[in-house]
Formats: sequence, C-alpha cells, structure tokens
Amino acid sequence: MFGLGLSLTVGDFARIAREPRAVGVALATQILLLPAVCFALVVGSGLDPVLAVGMMLLAASPGGTTANLFSHLFRGDVALNITLTAVNSVIAVVTLPVVVNLAVGWFAPPLGSSVGLQFDKILQVFAIVLVPVVLGMLVRRLSPAVAARAERPVRILSAVVLVLVIAGALLAEREDLGSYLADVGLVTTLFCLLSLGAGFLVPRLFRVGYRQSVASAFEIGIHNSTLAIAVALTVLGDERLAVPAAVYGVLMFPLAAGVGFLLSRRAPTREPTVTA
Repeated sequence: MFGLGLSLTVGDFARIAREPRAVGVALATQILLLPAVCFALVVGSGLDPVLAVGMMLLAASPGGTTANLFSHLFRGDVALNITLTAVNSVIAVVTLPVVVNLAVGWFAPPLGSSVGLQFDKILQVFAIVLVPVVLGMLVRRLSPAVAARAERPVRILSAVVLVLVIAGALLAEREDLGSYLADVGLVTTLFCLLSLGAGFLVPRLFRVGYRQSVASAFEIGIHNSTLAIAVALTVLGDERLAVPAAVYGVLMFPLAAGVGFLLSRRAPTREPTVTA
C-alpha cells in the first residue's frame, strides 16, 4: 500500500470528475456486483462457512496494483487503473468491514465470538489500508525524486511479499491444503473469470470506451489478495480465512493473462475515448 501511495497524486482522484462514467461504472461493479456474485457462488457451491467468509473478504478487497501492469501490456487505460485503485482503496476502509461482518453474520463460521470487524478491528483495517497510502503520497509530494527512486524497489519488494504471504498462508494450512484446494479451486477460478468478464462487459454495456473497459476488467479481476491475507491473519486472526485469497493470488495471474490475450485479439483499430 505504501508502494501504491508512491505512484499516486491528488490529481489521480480528480479523474472522477473528468471521467465520471468510466470510474462510476467500474466502482459500482467492484463494490456492489462482485460481492453479490461471490455470495451466489459460495452459497451455490455449499462452501464451508470459514472458506465462504474468506471468499467474501477477497471479494471486498480492492484491486491490486498489478492490474496496472496487465492494463499496460494489453493496452488498457493505465491512468484509469491508478485512479480506480486509489479510490477503491479508500472506499474499502468502509466497504470491507461491512461485507465481512455481513458474511460472518450470514455464514456463522466456527471461529469464536470475537471474529468480525468491530470498531477496534476497523481501525486496524484503516491502518493497514489507508495510512501507508497516505504516507507514500506524502513522500511523493515532499520529495518526488526520492519517490521516483524508491518506486521500483518497493514494487519489487511488494511482489516478493505477495509470494511470501501466499506461501505462508498455504504452508500454515498444509495439513488441510489438499481439501482446501479441492473446495475453493473451482470457486476461485470461476470468481476470477466472472470478475474479469464483468469488469469488461458491464462498462461496455454503459458505453464506456474499449481501453477504459480493459482497464476496468483488470482492476476488478486482479484483487489485492495480499491485503485480504493480511486482514485474515492480523485482524481476524485465522489462517483458514486467508486460504481463498492465497489460492486466488496464484490463479489470477495466468487467468488474467489469458483474458487479456483474448481481449487484445478483439481490440478495435480505432475508438474515441468516452469521458462522460
């Protein structure tokens, strides 16, 4: 999240006013549609209550910064990705606790009476999500040269952290890993493909430009699984809740690459940018 902040300026948030349709449709898809799709998947599949809450935690997490890279590779609107990641990371401070608490209330997982995001845990989410972003933005504001030099090493470190937290979450549950993969492998694959598809198709239905729709697809399909794992482990305190995000973190990159390849083959040769 600090690395994300190094890449952001206040102007990135101003894009909401310049391109309200693209931003609004993408955010509505991610904040409203995805949790509903995820809920239908976990209920329909009869998923274990603990894993079901873990899936809802994943669905409520904002887009990951790797979406920018995929958007760049497959000719999406990278600037829109940056704006969506910034705005959704701020909104997630509110929406993530709401979705998790609703999921805990509905699925009633056997995790103990303290599980859920009460006020003190919401403050922890705030600290994990928003404080590092603001600090990164301050560094860029006060010293752009330092931010520019630090951005690449921090991005590499973020990738290493992603690998380590996924490995750690899977290792912590190694005794039940086989059954977890059997339980959530199909669900996470379907959720990833539906996220990527909805991220592209819903904006197109609302006549958002092609490049912006590609950006939306990756922003919505590539979740910040590291954040979901961090919340599961440090805030909710249960490794089992991190398993869906860890499995998703492994699967989403090849799936996103495949979808990006398909989208690139259907890309129009010329299309005006829709900004209203």
